[in-house]
Amino acid sequence: MATVTTSASVKTVQVLLAGAGRPDQNTVDFAVRLRRARLGLIVALTAVVMIFVSYSSAYVVRQGLPTLDPRTGTLVRDWLPLQLPNFLLVNTLVLLVSTLAMELARRQAIRTAVAHGKQSHAATHTEMDGMPWLGLTAILGLSFLAGQWLVWRELAAAGFYVDTSPSSSFFYLLTGMHGIHLFGGILALLAAGVASLLRKSAASLGVVVDATAWYWHFMTVLWVYILCLLEFAR
Repeated sequence: MATVTTSASVKTVQVLLAGAGRPDQNTVDFAVRLRRARLGLIVALTAVVMIFVSYSSAYVVRQGLPTLDPRTGTLVRDWLPLQLPNFLLVNTLVLLVSTLAMELARRQAIRTAVAHGKQSHAATHTEMDGMPWLGLTAILGLSFLAGQWLVWRELAAAGFYVDTSPSSSFFYLLTGMHGIHLFGGILALLAAGVASLLRKSAASLGVVVDATAWYWHFMTVLWVYILCLLEFAR
């Protein structure tokens, strides 16, 4: 079973490299490290998925529930329709471009790691060629967070604060939690940049960038899901 799993991981690297040739032991080791990192990432993302599933369920259920008015003692519907700012579409485009840049960085990192693995054992350190793409992803990620801050200010100017109504509370909760998790991805990008400057091995950088890229893609898909939930489930 272990042999089959390792062979599958090596095949994944070969496909990404578009026919780089028969893998040597360094490539096999790199593929195993990639597999372990991805499995660990899946476990971590499962917890994130469960958090947002619970938020989504509460969001849908709360819309149909009335609340007790303490002044009249009657049940009233306090769910106020929330008009989403148009700037959210711009923010979504920024995040989509950032995930494209992150994917380019991931593929370049894997190519670099396997290429160095095929060289002599003396060439164990390198500066990753995909650093410009990582930098662009980090800049776009920070731009997305800045855009979210502008969206919150726009809603506040319109009179929608965290405690204005359940709809506004859920909006700040969902977008805020997503922003926190996305900021974690930005920290991972900065860690990859520092590792590159410290001349870490190409294989180590490849594993870090690959895991960060898949996390970033997940954050992009999660954002699109949140946007659809807020727009259509109301």
